[in-house]
Amino acid sequence: MRILLILIVVATGAWSAYWFIASSGVKSGFETWLEARRAEGWLAETQDIEVAGFPNRIDIGFTDLLLADTDSGLVWEAPFFQILALSYRPNHVIAVWPPEQRLATPHDKFTLTSSDMRASIVLRPDSDLGLARTTLTAEDLTIRADGAAEGTRLAALTLAAERVAVDAAPTYRLGLSSDGVAPALPRGLRETLPDTLDALRADMTVTFDKPWDRHAIEEARPQPRRIDIRLAEVRWGELELLVAGELDVDENGLPEGSLAVKARNWREILAIAVATGSIPEGLARTVEDGLSLVAGLSGNRETIDMPLDFRRGRIFLGPVPIGQAPVLRLR
Repeated sequence: MRILLILIVVATGAWSAYWFIASSGVKSGFETWLEARRAEGWLAETQDIEVAGFPNRIDIGFTDLLLADTDSGLVWEAPFFQILALSYRPNHVIAVWPPEQRLATPHDKFTLTSSDMRASIVLRPDSDLGLARTTLTAEDLTIRADGAAEGTRLAALTLAAERVAVDAAPTYRLGLSSDGVAPALPRGLRETLPDTLDALRADMTVTFDKPWDRHAIEEARPQPRRIDIRLAEVRWGELELLVAGELDVDENGLPEGSLAVKARNWREILAIAVATGSIPEGLARTVEDGLSLVAGLSGNRETIDMPLDFRRGRIFLGPVPIGQAPVLRLR
């Protein structure tokens, strides 16, 4: 019995020492990372880094966290942020966001509120901490732009990513699913549609020019080079938009390829795109005339079922050019 007691005491002391060394190393690592970002010109500040979770967890809590990449113009502020992990499985972490956070881009500023936003993240056990898979969920999420009276509301959001063919090009399967989506729209449009979307889903595979790992935050975001959309679907009352197809993306971010598009009651979809600024109002009439011609070719003037082609920096719906192709670059 005495020997057993000694073994228990020794094991407890060894584990306590391991936890203290590991937790101190993790805290020091984050402090060093923030210092390195400041040396590169970032704003990277936190009021406090707290370590908890003894004996089986290493939980890191940041208070008043501010990260601003001055090169890309991206800024994120949060009153707190947590990274939770089992002490014996440090490459699998849970990230927890606060009920309110701020995100700024070069084009706009947003306030995000939610009742519960968290992500399960599994990293590859190497020095680059490459992403193996992740799932982010959010409940009662609202995204409101500064100056807007209302924001887009989502009852539930799920985003998932998993790297496939690890030894080949950095390719990830991405999925999106959302319930109870209530877009922020002008009152006139909102009164003609149901309060929430019936469906908002996407399933695609994207190949990037480099992996998503710690360098994606520290240096530059990976850029898409090939996009394979199995299905992207939006259904809203009598409106329906389905998209599938493949695109190659060049170094300038311009897509080349074709997407199969089916749009039912497309005039209302176009009106929403104009109202939300997705299509400039001055271009709307030209686009509507072209789409009317295309819809007439299919025999149903309210439905479009034709390929959307991307070539030479422009978008063509069937034979009709409808605008400039978007630049697909991540800041």
